[in-house]
Amino acid sequence: MDLITLIGITLASAMLILAFTMEGGHIGMLLKPTSIMIVFGGTIGATLAGASPDQIRSIPQSLKAILFQKLPEKQEVIEQMVWLAEKARREGLLFLENHLSEIPDPYLRKGLQLVIDGAEPEVVRSVMENEMYAIEERHRKSRELFEAAGGYAPTMGIIGTVMGLIHVLANLSNPETLGPAIAVAFTATLYGVASANVVFFPIGMRLKTISEQELMIKALMLEGVIALQAGNNPIIIRERLNAFVRPKKNQGDRKGEKDVVAEKT
Repeated sequence: MDLITLIGITLASAMLILAFTMEGGHIGMLLKPTSIMIVFGGTIGATLAGASPDQIRSIPQSLKAILFQKLPEKQEVIEQMVWLAEKARREGLLFLENHLSEIPDPYLRKGLQLVIDGAEPEVVRSVMENEMYAIEERHRKSRELFEAAGGYAPTMGIIGTVMGLIHVLANLSNPETLGPAIAVAFTATLYGVASANVVFFPIGMRLKTISEQELMIKALMLEGVIALQAGNNPIIIRERLNAFVRPKKNQGDRKGEKDVVAEKT
């Protein structure tokens, strides 16, 4: 279970509340039902109004991915592809067919099945790239939903504050109530800005990070399957995938090697 996002949101919320109480405030001053209704009700309504049914249905899956999705490490995927290449090289594609059900990732399993079925490399790459595109689009739509909510929330907060100030200005005849009424009006702005920057935008960023990590894993699997189909040596496959994962490090290593050669000459 990945609790990083949950811990981050909890920590940010706790620090805001703690700082408020340290300045002499108390929690009850922040609990204003009307502000909650305006900001969160308005934000949810506006977000749903601009969302597609697929985006709405993806909300539970997106939240589940944030908390529970466990992606394999890149090096683990590389080792798996090298192992599959070694077995296919020694025992043939029949080995892969007999052990296909033991591969947990459906994306990799589909790619290997295409290779076993004798599909052309261009077809294998096309099918796997199309699925990567579909995954990226699904993640993008989910992320945009939370980013949209983050954009609406501060605006709803301002609307709530303006509505509160209208109420204040309509009751200027009673000066004793002006201070508390203005304070209530500004809680809407607080809810809007805080929810956007503590909840909605962080969740959107987390979904973006998960999407990038998953697409990187899928890209590794794609390159590994294509190299396996081409009959590349497992050592070559390892180097090819390592270069794909750590291009900057490898470029630095090559630059260092060139400097050493230059010094020797």
